[in-house]
Amino acid sequence: MSPITTHVLDTALGEPARGLKIELSRLENGAWSVVNRGKTNEDGRIGDLMKAGDLKAGTYRMLFMTGDYLERIHSAGFYPEAPIIFEIREGQEQEHFHVPLLLSPYGYSTYRGS
Repeated sequence: MSPITTHVLDTALGEPARGLKIELSRLENGAWSVVNRGKTNEDGRIGDLMKAGDLKAGTYRMLFMTGDYLERIHSAGFYPEAPIIFEIREGQEQEHFHVPLLLSPYGYSTYRGS
């Protein structure tokens, strides 16, 4: 299982956000280095952003490309992207990090899931 996963819910519709593009990056020497890209499935999830055992301590960013999704589904939105930046500390490399996004055309929120 990927050590970093996500689930995107469209709170305006009360259903998964299908087909939303995501980019996972790691901060290296002051610049973002892309780890992987993906697109949410029919359940609004991406479970294969990283191979098991590849997680390193550091700062990560999940960049949700919300603009295309909101335009396609709602015909408009306010946020073209939703970046979520989080930190993996030394000793946490064996943990699982689930980073969900709750999305609507004019707002979003996140939390560390399980």
